[in-house]
Amino acid sequence: MFDLSGSTALVTGGGRGLGLEMAKALARAGARVFINGRDAAALAEAVEAAAAGGVRLEAAAGDVETEAEAIVSTIIAATGRLDILVHGVGVRDRRGIRDLPAADFSRLVQTDLVAAYGMAQAALPHLERAPAGRLIFVTSIAATHARPGDPAYTAAKGGLEALTRSLAVEVGSSRLTVNAISPGWFATETNRHLAEDEGLRPFVETRIPLKRWGRPDEIAAAAVFLAAPSASFVNGHTLVVDGGMTAQM
Repeated sequence: MFDLSGSTALVTGGGRGLGLEMAKALARAGARVFINGRDAAALAEAVEAAAAGGVRLEAAAGDVETEAEAIVSTIIAATGRLDILVHGVGVRDRRGIRDLPAADFSRLVQTDLVAAYGMAQAALPHLERAPAGRLIFVTSIAATHARPGDPAYTAAKGGLEALTRSLAVEVGSSRLTVNAISPGWFATETNRHLAEDEGLRPFVETRIPLKRWGRPDEIAAAAVFLAAPSASFVNGHTLVVDGGMTAQM
C-alpha cells in the first residue's frame, strides 16, 4: 500500500526540518528523492547526514521563486521522470498590520504562495505523465486558525489551501492528485527556542490534546500516505497533523 519503488520525488525546502523528514520517509518507502534548497552546501550536508543513517537522498539546489523550471529540468535529466512533488518552502514574518509594510507582506506571499504556484506549474507536465502523479503542498494550521500579529503568513497559507482545492479540481482528470499537509506545532530547528520556552508549557498543555510539541519525524507518515498508491482517491484534501490542536475549541 505504501511502496514508492520506481518513483521519483522532489521535496522543496527539503534540506532541514519537516521537509527533510518527509524526504527521508519517501526514500525509505522506495522513492528516488531529490531535496531542494537555495544553499547547495547545506543540501550536501543533509545528503551526507542522511546517508550516514542509511537513507539515500540527492540534491537539486536552486531558488524556487526564480529557478523552478531549472530545478525540475535537473531531475528530469537525471531520471527521466517526476512522480511526486512535495512543496515545503516557506518563510514567516511575525509582524502585525501596524508594523508590516505592504511591500513586505507582498514579498512573503510571493515566497509562500506565488512560488508554490510556479513550482507546480513547472512540474505539472511531468506529474501528469506519471502513472500516479502526486502534488503535495505543505501549508499550516495558521491557514484556518489565526493568531494576532501574523497576517501575511496566515493569508499565504490560506491561499495555498485554496490553491490545493483549485488544482485538485482542475487536473484530477490527469490521474494527478493534489493535496496538502497542514502541520501544527513541531519542534524543528526554527522553533527550538519556542519549544524550550517553559513559559509556553501551560499553553501547549492546554491547547494541544497530546500536551506536547510534535517531533519532526512525526510528519513523515503523512507525506508517504498522500504520495502512495493507497491514496489514489484522496484529492483536494488538507491532512492536518497537529496533535488535535485544531480539533478543540
